[in-house]
Amino acid sequence: MPVFEMPMDQLVQYRGRNPRPDDFDEYWRAALAELDGLDPQVALEPSPFTAAAGFAECFDLWFTGVGGARVHAKYWRPAAAGGPHPALLHFHGYSLRSPDWSQMLGWVGRGYSVAALDCRGQGGKSEDVGGVHGGTLRGHIVRGLEDAPEKLLYRQIFLDCASLARIVMGFDEVDAGRVGATGASQGGGLTLACAALEPRVRRAAPVYPFLTDYQRTWEMGLAVDAYHELQAHFRLFDPRHERERELFTRLGYIDVQHLAPSIRGEVLMVTGLSDMICPPSTQYAAFNRITAPKRHVLYPDYAHESLPGADDLIYEFMGGL
Repeated sequence: MPVFEMPMDQLVQYRGRNPRPDDFDEYWRAALAELDGLDPQVALEPSPFTAAAGFAECFDLWFTGVGGARVHAKYWRPAAAGGPHPALLHFHGYSLRSPDWSQMLGWVGRGYSVAALDCRGQGGKSEDVGGVHGGTLRGHIVRGLEDAPEKLLYRQIFLDCASLARIVMGFDEVDAGRVGATGASQGGGLTLACAALEPRVRRAAPVYPFLTDYQRTWEMGLAVDAYHELQAHFRLFDPRHERERELFTRLGYIDVQHLAPSIRGEVLMVTGLSDMICPPSTQYAAFNRITAPKRHVLYPDYAHESLPGADDLIYEFMGGL
């Protein structure tokens, strides 16, 4: 193992440092109840890219999320589907957006529908109703940290992921029992959150997941890059860390390691052991809490980067849908 991390014999036993709020289960039950009562007002708008795709129909998918935000995803489906077929949910990295239309055509050619979310306030079209139009990145992890726990932005984003899964599972062309989810970094964290909040997700393939074990990242001195806002929040609002336990406990509501035990589908996680952006121990914190069938694929000399062969592994894994 690289010197910045704990030894492998400890990693495979590690179950995280970030506190779990006492009312965590009640918090997410209430959140899902809120989602249950929401009319998503789904709209599919045909995309001009359908003409170029030929064998795929492409749509801008819009739905209303919690708080009244209009949330956007791209949706692809085979033009000549003969009946209900599998579907894949795709979640993007922090600050980015859903992939280009052409990037998902391999899945459509395989006979799958695909839905790719745009996270609120990041690089795509989804609306962040926090008070302004357009992107609102940075500070999404700590958005709402000084307010009621229900105001945490990632609560809303996690629920958007679950809502997208529900919507896709409800389409006539999709077999609701054959839906998978995947994504890298933030997308990996959202893959785990989605599979936990919508346990019908049959297979989940997170790649070096973000949004897990915040306290461990800070204690390693790696609250930089994607996790920089943790350090920035303490420097600005709690410079002597007098509220450290309170703040990390509140972040525990949106820590995917605590959602992981609710996953029921099979999991394939991919981790670069030299990753200093989403440290391996934080990823193991989530992986070790998964009780469903699971497999962990490791890249010892790779960091938070393109992992050769990983896309093919996921493609093969999703063939089991």
